[in-house]
Parts: sequence; structure tokens; C-alpha cells
Amino acid sequence: MKNEIFSGRSIEEAKAKAVESFGVTADKIKFTVLEDVKTGLFGRIKSEAKVQAEYEEPVVQEAVAETVQTSAVSDAAEVTEIAENTDNEIKEIPAEKLEICHDFISKILDKMEIECSVNVQAKDGGIVADIDSKGSGAVIGRRGETLDALQYLSSLVVNKGEGDYIRITLDSCGYRDKRAETLKSLAEKISNKVLKSGRSTVLEPMNPYERRIIHSTVVKIDGVNSKSIGEEPYRKVVIASDNPRKGNRNRRGRDGHRPYREPRSLDLKTSFEKDYKKPRPEDDINAGLYGKIEL
Repeated sequence: MKNEIFSGRSIEEAKAKAVESFGVTADKIKFTVLEDVKTGLFGRIKSEAKVQAEYEEPVVQEAVAETVQTSAVSDAAEVTEIAENTDNEIKEIPAEKLEICHDFISKILDKMEIECSVNVQAKDGGIVADIDSKGSGAVIGRRGETLDALQYLSSLVVNKGEGDYIRITLDSCGYRDKRAETLKSLAEKISNKVLKSGRSTVLEPMNPYERRIIHSTVVKIDGVNSKSIGEEPYRKVVIASDNPRKGNRNRRGRDGHRPYREPRSLDLKTSFEKDYKKPRPEDDINAGLYGKIEL
């Protein structure tokens, strides 16, 4: 059960944030309005609207998420490496393997209460499964986590037993291509930033497939390099400059001493003292006994 509170400049905006965070359609989320927008003078917003969102995940989806956290991410690099080694020899995929893949994915999505159609076909020595669903957000998950989990589990089921390893690729609504283009643009943008500043930038944690896209993009750009740091599932990419800029924190001179600066004068007088000692018209000697009175 997911139970979170979202805020926004309107109730609709708060609900939209919940839909984006949970990765499901709004009709599957139970909303409770905790507080409406409060406006002040001239219509300015004093406090945003607050909405409580509740969503009960299917049991199978929880099992998928748990499987990814424990083993899928750590084994993904190994699975990908095996797949790359078998790419050179394109083999025929047995019809029973296609059927096993299709049936397994269909059953999983049925347990997740997602209406969809699964198209499975043999391509380049592997199996490509495309999931066409109206609620594609639930199939893909946050940054493709659910899709990666389904792909990993499908690979285990299809490759169970003896026989050559078969690479399984799952996609939904062209997500893989869109994600790859997004990562390439991100790598190019960060690389240009690193070239200008000379400072390294650490990206968010990614799976091995996404990190490989970042590395392959950075290697084509002169003046920058990339490497992966950390442990799974929080392993991330660092993009650095080939000529890093050395910062001078102490700002000392050539002789090793800091340059002398004139101390700033501080005015410690209070505002009352300044106002009290300010010259007044009646303080003029030539003002006469009572001074000039203007009517």
C-alpha cells in the first residue's frame, strides 16, 4: 500500500503529481483532499492544496520489485555480457520459447490487472516482446524499473533448463528508444558543462544498460571521460574533464601569504544615535530666538 501526501498550486496539480509518482492512472488512486488552496490579498497563494493519495499495488508487482532489489540489478551486467557474447552467432529461436515468453508476460500483466496485448517475435537471435497497454505507465514504472524487472524475470523463465542463452528485450510504447535518446542528450549536456567548468559531475544511479549508453556517448566527445563508481543498485556514472581545473581555496600570493587588505571601518552607531545627532533647523545660530515659523 502506497500512502503519500502531495501538494500543489491546485488540487488538480497535486493529483497529477501523485499519478506521476505512482506510475498508474488516476482512477486506480484513492484521493482525499486534506486542504484546499488558501489565497491572500490580491489572490496570492498563502498555502498550497494538499491531497492524500492511496494506491494498493498488486501482489505480483510487489514481488517483482523485491526481486529487482535483491538480484536483478546485480545480475543484469552478467546477463548482458552473456547476451553480447552470443550476438555474433544469430540462431533460430524455437517456437516453444516464444510461446513460453508470451504466456509468462501475459499472466504477470493479468495479475497486475493491466489490460494489454503482448506481441512476441524473434529478432537478431533473441526475443523482442512489445507490450501495448493504455496504462503504459504501470507497465514501465518509475524510470523503467517495472519494465526491467519483467524483462529479467522473463529471461529467467525462458532460459530455464538446458540450451543456448536467449536474450529477452521488453519494450512498451517505444520507451526504450525514448529513454536512450534522453540519456544521450543528458550525457552531451553534462559533458559540455564539464568542458567549460573543468569540474566533475556525478549522475544519478543507473542500471548497467543505461550506464553503457552514457559511456558510449561520452567516449565520442573530446576532452572528457567517464567512469562508474559505487555499488549496485546505487552505482552511478562520473563525467570528468581530461584537464581538471585546480581550485585555489586559500587564495594566497606567490610568497605563500595572503594579500594584505585595509580593514573596513565599522559604524557602530545605532539608528537612534544617528537620528538624534542629525542637525536640525532650530540648531542654526542665525535662526533667532524662536527661529522661522512657516505656516
